[in-house]
Amino acid sequence: MNAKGDLIARLVSLGLGAPTFEAEAHGPAHERTFHVKVWANGQVLATAEGRTKKDAERLAAELALRGLDGESAVSPPQLEQAAGAWPIYAPVLAEAVEAAMEFAREDATLDDVRRDAGRFYRELLADLGHSPEEA
Repeated sequence: MNAKGDLIARLVSLGLGAPTFEAEAHGPAHERTFHVKVWANGQVLATAEGRTKKDAERLAAELALRGLDGESAVSPPQLEQAAGAWPIYAPVLAEAVEAAMEFAREDATLDDVRRDAGRFYRELLADLGHSPEEA
């Protein structure tokens, strides 16, 4: 399981763009711990702690995925408003991301590119006759 990749794909398919991982290191170098928050659409989806940044990000992504699956008491409001989850087709998603990067303005932010990639993805799937799955 690639929790970060799965979380990115899920959020993009929901039209929320890719998540942002915010990490803070605490403690001396020999006993460092990392605290990570996963953000999407302006809200924290999950927080986690780990001995390495990679472990903390993976755990935070796993917790966020559980929350999206309804296994957590915390459910971000913007997800409740979504009409359904778009099916995930990795090659189509990859093309949408590439197109968003190619057509991005020079001063575009990463969030702009993520938003455009999600829009391109949804439009491509709609053109192919796919629609969101009912929640």
